[in-house]
Amino acid sequence: MPIDLAQIRAIDVHVHAEVSCHDPEDPVMGKYFDAASAYFKAPRERPKIPEIIELYREQKIAFCLFTVDCESGIGAKRVSNYEIAELAAKNDDICLAFASIDPHKGKMGAHEARDLIENYGVKGFKFHGIMQDAHPADRMAYPIYEVIAEYGLPAIFHTGHSGMGTGMRGGGGVRLKWGQPMLIDDVAVDFPDMKIILAHPSWPWVDESLSMALHKENVFIDLSGWSPKYFQPQIIQYANGQLKKKMMFGSDFPLIHPDKWLEAAKQAGFRDDVLPGIMKDNAARLLGLS
Repeated sequence: MPIDLAQIRAIDVHVHAEVSCHDPEDPVMGKYFDAASAYFKAPRERPKIPEIIELYREQKIAFCLFTVDCESGIGAKRVSNYEIAELAAKNDDICLAFASIDPHKGKMGAHEARDLIENYGVKGFKFHGIMQDAHPADRMAYPIYEVIAEYGLPAIFHTGHSGMGTGMRGGGGVRLKWGQPMLIDDVAVDFPDMKIILAHPSWPWVDESLSMALHKENVFIDLSGWSPKYFQPQIIQYANGQLKKKMMFGSDFPLIHPDKWLEAAKQAGFRDDVLPGIMKDNAARLLGLS
């Protein structure tokens, strides 16, 4: 049953599936979860996918669900894209499956992307240059982007600081430079048919994301990973003005609870006529739900 927009109050475009229903938590990834939980002051236990689905159904919030494939970057086994896609298909009244494929997988990754789209109904993709140790515009990723663009699907790119690795020795070996939004500008130029979502407020490069969303028709921003009460003033300014149709609600669950994000957003300074777009309408258009 497709998502009924009249029955949901919001769309969360940024939800992580961090543990499998079938496999134990990866010990390498567990170290990053420890640090991220401490940084966000969030519970350490990671919910399994059925628990996430039930929570969002109770909250009447539709959501995009994905893992982060960083097998090359940090050597942690990913949660299967196929597991996410199969569970999302059984709960398509509330859940949209996104896939994550390590850019280092190149043409083999492109083969997986096509299979996931054609045979498993995946609706978009997630990239995390910091955890994947990859420049977003490195040509090794282009075969994957070509498939995404062919089907006109969106791709979420992590931008800005990362809670993953924060406080770990040497930042857990991950490099923040790959989170600079402007590195994605070449991708936006080279793949104009791929909708690009810049994830998070992009601190300390906030203005770069705002500039890109203003300049590129295919670039959007999700506001996940930060409570709205901590947003920089220019985010609120542009959300209330020129970018009111380009910003979307994202929580970064399980690190931030969606209900807490939505409650904080009501006090952040968004205009009353703008907030419904951020909460639901902008994402509905981008995801082809309206």
